[in-house]
Amino acid sequence: MFPASHSSRARLPALALIITALTLGACHNASAPTLPTAPENASGYRTDLQTRHASRHMAAAANPLAAEAGREMLRRGGSAIDAAIAMQAVLTLVEPQSSGIGGGALIVLWDGQSVRAYDGRETAPAGATEKLFLQADGQPMPFTQAQIGGRSVGTPGVLRALELAHRKHGRLPWAQLFEPAIELADQGFVISPRLHRLIAADSSIKRSAEMTAYFLNADGSPKASGTLLKNPPLAAALQRIAKEGPDALYKGPIAQEIVAKVQGHANPGSLSLTDLANYSAKERAPLCTDYKRWQVCGMPPPSSGGIAMAQILGTLQALETRDKRWALAPMRPVKASTAAGFEPTAEAVHLISEVERLAYADRAQYVADSDFVPVPVKGLIDPAYLASRAALVGELSMGTAKPGTPPGIQVAYAPDRSPLRISTSQVVAVDDQGGAVSMTTTIESAFGSHVMVQGFLLNNEMTDFSFIPEENGQKVANRVEPGKRPRSSMAPTLIFDRQSGEFVASLGSPGGSQIIEYVAKTTVGLLDWNLDTQAAINLPNFGSRNGPTELESGQFSPALIQALKDKGHRVNEIDMTSGTQAIVRVKDAQGKASLAGGADPRREGETLGD
Repeated sequence: MFPASHSSRARLPALALIITALTLGACHNASAPTLPTAPENASGYRTDLQTRHASRHMAAAANPLAAEAGREMLRRGGSAIDAAIAMQAVLTLVEPQSSGIGGGALIVLWDGQSVRAYDGRETAPAGATEKLFLQADGQPMPFTQAQIGGRSVGTPGVLRALELAHRKHGRLPWAQLFEPAIELADQGFVISPRLHRLIAADSSIKRSAEMTAYFLNADGSPKASGTLLKNPPLAAALQRIAKEGPDALYKGPIAQEIVAKVQGHANPGSLSLTDLANYSAKERAPLCTDYKRWQVCGMPPPSSGGIAMAQILGTLQALETRDKRWALAPMRPVKASTAAGFEPTAEAVHLISEVERLAYADRAQYVADSDFVPVPVKGLIDPAYLASRAALVGELSMGTAKPGTPPGIQVAYAPDRSPLRISTSQVVAVDDQGGAVSMTTTIESAFGSHVMVQGFLLNNEMTDFSFIPEENGQKVANRVEPGKRPRSSMAPTLIFDRQSGEFVASLGSPGGSQIIEYVAKTTVGLLDWNLDTQAAINLPNFGSRNGPTELESGQFSPALIQALKDKGHRVNEIDMTSGTQAIVRVKDAQGKASLAGGADPRREGETLGD
């Protein structure tokens, strides 16, 4: 059955309204969250990418070897989730800085009948407390002190989520899906220029004996681009997982080594064998909302990505309803002399950035693991609420937005002012039967916790929790709690035609807290500006995380930058290393459908199909 949009409008209890108003009033003078630079450095901008076309199936990933593994499974008659599993296994090897079996993933899947959402987000160990990242003086730890070592490791979830999705939607045997990754790990793969640069830029690698031996030469220099890198321990681990299923990681020798290294690290964590054995992936109701003539489906909490996307698109639609001057379609990008070849108009950057400020303000205030805190999801995406938020957008930038008061608030929380993080990887696939998947997968920061087990890296997802558990006596929704999933910005997205129910697109991006900006930009490019797939991805990155207006460095004209400043924007030109993958269902003049795929020119990804 095609997913229905949310339209119920709960009424805010009077007591909660009063408490919330007092809370927000106390927070209005607080500074906005610190915005970090991206730890995953830019790889340059490839200008030779063109939209790829296919008639049967297609797979896209952040590395060509992973994309090839996905296409191979589709050629064997596999489903979209089969392709995603094969791509994840290969990414564990060839893109170890971004994702892997030591991390987590969020999956949105279309099986031809309904949209499904699978939550493989990591969980906090039973021994974790809300003071995990506080120093003796009560102040939050510096990020690197928190990140490096066992302290930051959450219970990995990606394999359990893939197992759950495969059990319901897989066509090929589980073991077969790991064959490409096992062969590559055993025979070796060539270190890419991107991986080399990331190894060279990471001074913490030398703090891990395993990472030093694997990534560095005897003299301590990074192994050169083009070096053949073999990983026998990972090949052996993947062989066990292929044969035994995910239990091979969650129980037995691999689990014992994970726990020993986490608890025995100089910066120890509390992850235990019980935490691993008890981990469970969850199927959740997808978050589907209407946008003009489309329906856009994403992840519910603990991800903030689905809510933020619904808010951004819903607020843009409310702006257009209010005043036709705010319609995005006439603001189609114009030709430019930059690598992307075009840039959005200053008015489009202004509108989208303002709307994103509002979404990020609500994100910091309300969104966390809904199994632990009452997240007012329906209220946050309620059309009337979004219309009230749209009324705050004007000709000049608001600078820093304040959280709103959506219907359905049950508890007042303090805003989360922890620094925003950046990392992750993305895969998309469409199979022969028309099934589709978008999966965003991560170990959090570049190279995760820097704890290496059996040739793969463990996540540092615990640092996605708020370092500050409470403020002025009020709890932060995204504070650390045992068994809780940290809030994410991952936004795997599927788009459908509202009238026919037909699949339109699968997309998503890595980029940590900037994922929402990247996916929103690409979605607007596809739907409002009618760009082809590659052009929508190529579109220069921009937006706001409720701080400065962020523009991708070197991709915007001085005239546009000045126009934004004239509107009161504080402009910050930075590297915005997205890794967006997208596959779009298109029709020719005769109505014949085919697939059009694109990969992000800022990384080394590729789209392959037949």
